[in-house]
Amino acid sequence: MTGPRLRSASSSAKPASRRGLRVVAIGGGTGLSTLLKGLKHYVAPLPERFAANPALAPDKVTISELCAVVTVSDDGGSSGRLRKELNMLPPGDIRSCIVALSQDEALLSRLFEHRFSRGSGLAGHSFGNLFLAALTSITKDFSEAVRLSSEILLTRGRIYPATTANIELEALMENGTRVRGETKITASKNKIKGLFLVPSGVEPLPETLKAIARADLITIGPGSLFTSLIPNLLVRGIAQAIVKSPAVKVYVCNLMTQPNESLELTASDHIRALYRHAHAQIFDYALINRTPASAGLKSKYALERAAQIVADLPAIEKLGVRPILGDYLDEHDLVARHNTDQVAQDLLALAAKPPRSRP
Repeated sequence: MTGPRLRSASSSAKPASRRGLRVVAIGGGTGLSTLLKGLKHYVAPLPERFAANPALAPDKVTISELCAVVTVSDDGGSSGRLRKELNMLPPGDIRSCIVALSQDEALLSRLFEHRFSRGSGLAGHSFGNLFLAALTSITKDFSEAVRLSSEILLTRGRIYPATTANIELEALMENGTRVRGETKITASKNKIKGLFLVPSGVEPLPETLKAIARADLITIGPGSLFTSLIPNLLVRGIAQAIVKSPAVKVYVCNLMTQPNESLELTASDHIRALYRHAHAQIFDYALINRTPASAGLKSKYALERAAQIVADLPAIEKLGVRPILGDYLDEHDLVARHNTDQVAQDLLALAAKPPRSRP
C-alpha cells in the first residue's frame, strides 16, 4: 500500500476539508515534537512558504485546530531534577513541543532549548525548563504555565499535559519483577510485559477530552512505545474518548526499535501493545516507513542493539488496521528521524477523505 494521494477540493464533500481539520497529536519525547514541526506548517492561516509557492500546499487542506497531548512521566535529567526539587510536573517534553510549534524557529526557540553547561545547580538545565518552572511557581498551575509559555512563543497549536497529577510509571517485566520510574524502566535489560500508572485512575484535563471528541484526525506516535505513547492511554478516559471520537485514527510507526522498550518488536507488535493497554482497538491506519536505512545508519544503531522495525503488513491488516507505506525516513548525521513534511501530508490526506467504516 503506497502513501495516499490528496483529493482535489471539488472531489471531496467532507466539510472538515473546507473548514480546516481539527487534529490531536498524542505522544511525547522527540517523536511528538518532530511530528508537530511538520503539522504546524498546515495550520491556517498558511505560513509564508505556502503563500510564496502555493504548489507546496496540500491541495488547500489546512488545520484549523492543532492540539498536542503530552505524557508527563519523565523523571530523569533536568526534568527529573525540577520535578523532585520543586514538586512540579516534568517540563521537558512539554518544552520540546512548545518549541516545535513556535512560529519563531530562530532566537526564541534556541533560547528555550539552550542548556547550561556549567554553574552550581544550573548545569544540565535547559532555559525552557527553568522558564516553565518559574511560570508554574507564579501561577501555581502547570497547565496555565504551559498556556502562557505557548502564547509567548506564538505557538501554532495548543499543548495539554496528559494529566496534571504527579504520576510515576511502573513496569511489569517478563521475568515477573516490577520496576518503578521511567529512567529505571528504560535502563532495565528485561523486556516489558505491561505498564501501569502510579497512582492509577488519574484524570486528564477536560480540554483534552473535548479536543479528542471534536477531532477529525487523531495521531499516536512516533515515540518510545512504553514511556511516551502508552502512558497517555493509561490516563482515565483518554482511550475511551479516542474510541468514541469520529476522527480518523492513525498510528505513526517508529523507524527503529529501542533496546528494552521495543527490542525485536514488529510494527504489528507495537499496535498490539497499544491495544492491550487501551483495552480497545483504536486505529484505522498505520503510517509505516518503507525506505531502507543506509549501511552506516544500520551499523550505528546495531551498536545500540537497535534495527529498523519490521513492517509485517498481513499481521497489521489482521488487527483491522490499514497500513500506509511511505518514504518517511530522513537520515542526518547517522540519526534516523521522520520526514516531517511527508508524514504531515499523508496524515492530512487520510483525514480529508470521506468517512469510512472500520475494517
